[in-house]
Amino acid sequence: MRRHRVMMVLAGAVAVWCAAPSAVLAASGAGLVARAGTWRTAIEVPGLGALNVGGDAGLLSVSCGLAGNCAAGGFYTDGFRHSQALVVSERNGAWGKAIEVPGSAALNKGGDAFVRAVSCASAGNCAAGGGYHDGSVREQALVVSERNGTWGKAIEVPGLGALNASGDAVVSSVSCASAGNCAAGGFYGDGSGHAQAWVASEKNGAWGKAIEVPGSGTLNKGGVAIVSSVSCTSAGNCAAGGFYTDGSVHAQALVARETNGAWGKAIEVPGSGALNAGGNAQVASVSCASAGNCAAGGFYTDGSGHRQALVARETNGTWRPAIEVPGSGALNAGGNAQVASVSCASAGNCAAGGSYTDSSGHLQGFVVSQTNGTWRTAIEVPGLGTLNKGGVAVVNSVSCRSAGNCAAGGPYKDGSGHIQAFVVSQA
Repeated sequence: MRRHRVMMVLAGAVAVWCAAPSAVLAASGAGLVARAGTWRTAIEVPGLGALNVGGDAGLLSVSCGLAGNCAAGGFYTDGFRHSQALVVSERNGAWGKAIEVPGSAALNKGGDAFVRAVSCASAGNCAAGGGYHDGSVREQALVVSERNGTWGKAIEVPGLGALNASGDAVVSSVSCASAGNCAAGGFYGDGSGHAQAWVASEKNGAWGKAIEVPGSGTLNKGGVAIVSSVSCTSAGNCAAGGFYTDGSVHAQALVARETNGAWGKAIEVPGSGALNAGGNAQVASVSCASAGNCAAGGFYTDGSGHRQALVARETNGTWRPAIEVPGSGALNAGGNAQVASVSCASAGNCAAGGSYTDSSGHLQGFVVSQTNGTWRTAIEVPGLGTLNKGGVAVVNSVSCRSAGNCAAGGPYKDGSGHIQAFVVSQA
């Protein structure tokens, strides 16, 4: 199974991002847009049917620069059963036709291209990243930018081809602080076949060379390091989160910070090592409200081998010790919890969402809020338990416009065993 499809299944193919009092949700080719609190009727992505001759398409990421002005990316399958990268843009509340990412077909000689992440700084000014297979069927990472409503040509992430000696690179996350000023991160395979974490920055519309996250190679004794999430607040001021494997081949949570255009050294999330007695901790999501004021969420494994939900806070450039999400342990009777998404509206005011396993072994979705720097008690998403007759529900994306005003979404399984999408708003 192709990597992007695996990620889509794990994520439930749902993303939520708020640019105003509205939110956007995309699920496997269907988009919903909220206006003044009312969700419109889902539609097939315009133009996708004509592209998707092979019958396998999906959206993996959505971002809005302004209410009613959004972009989405994903993949479709052409008549040769090759996966191609797609983007589609919304203008003033109307979705345009989906298009193959310009220039991606020329890169994608191996027939497996996709857009994994999209970020919009303003209406019509976005960036997207993903991957493709070159003529040697080696996976390479691509980025593409939209300027004033027009998508430019996709390019291989500069410098990443030289790093990616074993041919296994992808963009996991993109974040734009302003038009033409973005950051991207992911992983590549080095000459020893080890996965290494990388970041790259776009400045004034030009992508700089990808670099291994400073210090991550030294941490990564076990040979697997990945940037899972990036977040930028202003040009050259970003944060990244993910994980690395130590000398005992235990996964440890990682964060790194870019300040004024320079990436500092990656560090293990303070306090996460003490929590992570079972040797598997990761940052899945990072969100920054301002330079040096961020939050991260993910999971760790305790001494009983149970997965627990984790959050950490950065204040004025210093990461504080990670903690188990308050109240999540009581919910997580089945021992499998994690934070999938974090969003910060202002310093110390964030929300997070994820999943836990209840005493019946059913997967349930939770949300938790941070107010003035203090994380409150996690709760099951109100009403979701009633919908979730099939026992599989996950919050995989959260976005906050202002403190206490957030939206979240994800999948659940109904009583017939069908996967359905849900959204929920906080006000």
